[in-house]
Amino acid sequence: MAIADDLKKTLTDPTPLYFAAGTADLAVQQAKKVPELIEQLRAEAPARIEAVKNTDPKAVQDAVTAKVAEVLGAIDPKKIGETAQDLALRGVGVAAEYAVRAKETYDKVAEHGEQAVRAWRGEVSEEIVDIAVVVEPRPEPKAEAEPTAEPAAGAAADEQPAAKKPATRRSTAKKAVVTADDAS
Repeated sequence: MAIADDLKKTLTDPTPLYFAAGTADLAVQQAKKVPELIEQLRAEAPARIEAVKNTDPKAVQDAVTAKVAEVLGAIDPKKIGETAQDLALRGVGVAAEYAVRAKETYDKVAEHGEQAVRAWRGEVSEEIVDIAVVVEPRPEPKAEAEPTAEPAAGAAADEQPAAKKPATRRSTAKKAVVTADDAS
């Protein structure tokens, strides 16, 4: 049963979809910057091309040779083993750090995607609804009383289990927000 529960949780989790939406939204934002970058490259390209043309290949070759000689001269065969072990341990630490950063970034992009989806849908965020519940008084259900032709239906509504009452409060809060907007 644990596998089935895990599978159900995985298939009903909207976070990957929000991540995809967030990624798409961020890609669109970055794509809007492309025309500016192209213009900047057009302006800088002639100067960079001239700098490359005017560079002496012999000077570049001498600089590279000097750098390679410096790196090879710094290598000590006795310390290679110690350095390899040290680098391996550092690599494990860095990998763990990157895994944590990746999870944080994933969560941030998923949150951005959720907000983007709400904006695309034109939905009110849950925080606003929660604030409205605190600020707006709940309308009295007795004030809008229906005819008493069906007392059994009214009694059945009062006998609902306590577990379903928060859902009723939430929908009432949304109605209160809608009526407050309509009243404005």
